[in-house]
Amino acid sequence: MNSRIVISVVILILVLLTFFGIAKMTGNSILNNKMEKVKIETNYGEIIIELYPDNAPTTVKNFKTYVKEDFYDDTTFHRVIEGFMIQGGGFDSVTGKQKETHEPIKLESNNGLKNDRGTIAMARTGTINSATSQFFINTVDNDFLNYGVRDAGYAVFGKVIEGMDVVDKISEVPVDSSDKPLENVVINKIKIIK
Repeated sequence: MNSRIVISVVILILVLLTFFGIAKMTGNSILNNKMEKVKIETNYGEIIIELYPDNAPTTVKNFKTYVKEDFYDDTTFHRVIEGFMIQGGGFDSVTGKQKETHEPIKLESNNGLKNDRGTIAMARTGTINSATSQFFINTVDNDFLNYGVRDAGYAVFGKVIEGMDVVDKISEVPVDSSDKPLENVVINKIKIIK
């Protein structure tokens, strides 16, 4: 009888450890019920993103700073590659000029999150710690962008939970030879929501 109790307790502990481990690995904040979200309002519709501050605290803080400053208002998705990703958050929709940003942040790509379809990650140059305001949403699983696959990778810090159809519509717009949409895909506003 004692061995059944011990086995039951061991199984329960393993189940709990597995649950807590998966929740932490995926950035799931169900355990502490503090899921942070933002709404991206575009001229193609709305996209709701769930943020993962437990996995990428510096990146989420940086992104939220730009959101709170209304930096993203009237910017564009300026780089669109069908079957890859849509990138935005750096160019003014009226002037077409790149906006002034804060200092770059430290890369947090080794955080357990993958560049899978629907995830949002920070764009950067070839320099590792160069991300500022620009971000991209993966439209497919982009394993080669993950930490350690070919280089330091790109820091995933959230995931689309509503509006993936909007992301897909944007990913199909006609573009020029430099992957810039022929007509502006405007980010009207990004705001933090509950």
